Amino acid sequence: MQLHDILPKVVNGDVLESFQRLDAAETTIERKDIELEQLRMDCEHYKARLEAAQADCMKERKEKLTARQQLNEAKQQLLQQAEYCTEMGAAVCTLLWSVSSNEETVKNILGSSKAVKFFNIAGQTMESFVRSLSEDIKQQNMDSDESQFVLGLAGIVTNIAALACGREFLVNSSQVLLDTMMQLLGDMKPGCCTKLKVLMLMSLYNVSINVKGLKYISENSGFFPLLWWLLNDPDAEVCLHVLRLLQSVILEPEVLTKSSPEMRESLPLPRIHMLSKSRNADLRILAQELLEDLKALEYEI
Repeated sequence: MQLHDILPKVVNGDVLESFQRLDAAETTIERKDIELEQLRMDCEHYKARLEAAQADCMKERKEKLTARQQLNEAKQQLLQQAEYCTEMGAAVCTLLWSVSSNEETVKNILGSSKAVKFFNIAGQTMESFVRSLSEDIKQQNMDSDESQFVLGLAGIVTNIAALACGREFLVNSSQVLLDTMMQLLGDMKPGCCTKLKVLMLMSLYNVSINVKGLKYISENSGFFPLLWWLLNDPDAEVCLHVLRLLQSVILEPEVLTKSSPEMRESLPLPRIHMLSKSRNADLRILAQELLEDLKALEYEI
């Protein structure tokens, strides 16, 4: 009875409220413990994933390093193969250039099933070479294997075009090569690759001996602008072969008649007069002959 009377005085609302708060705190602690355990488990899980990812990353790095080493080795092998092929091409083309001056050899070449493919490859190789030329003329090494390779190809074409059967073959089966050479002659700057220019001009001149060949190259829309452009080249031999090619046009009546309107409008007579006073005897004589031919045919041009 005494407790019944005293207890309500001791255990008041504040104490009960404290017990309730304590009970709520214990519940919260238990919940936080559960959450903490879950977080610990998640941390272990992500840690394991991180370690696995790091292992994969390390593995990929090793694989990339191995692949990079293999790529470098492949590049070196490819470079060595390219150098070997260039050296071999230069040697073979130089030798073939020498023997292609023989008519029987040329007939055997043209009789091969690979002849057309050879001329296509020759054109593509010359085009690739010209596209890769340095802008700085002084840095161009025409004694390199690449240069000798291309010069050998151009020399072979020149020798083949020097024979009637060769001219006929080029006009009928390798017109793409003729177009390529005219295009490349216009792409090379004055004073650049004079040996290659001379060989290409000699090839075109040889082709022009064939009337059909002369008609084909002279009907090219860029033919005469190309000749006028090349006449400004500082190399005397280049100008010499340009004048020879122009002389072929003048001495063929049918071609001259068709070309006379364009020649009348654009013929660089001052430049030809200048060349007629050149110190180079061959160039001077040819320029003078050309002027005489133009004078004799003045009514036609």
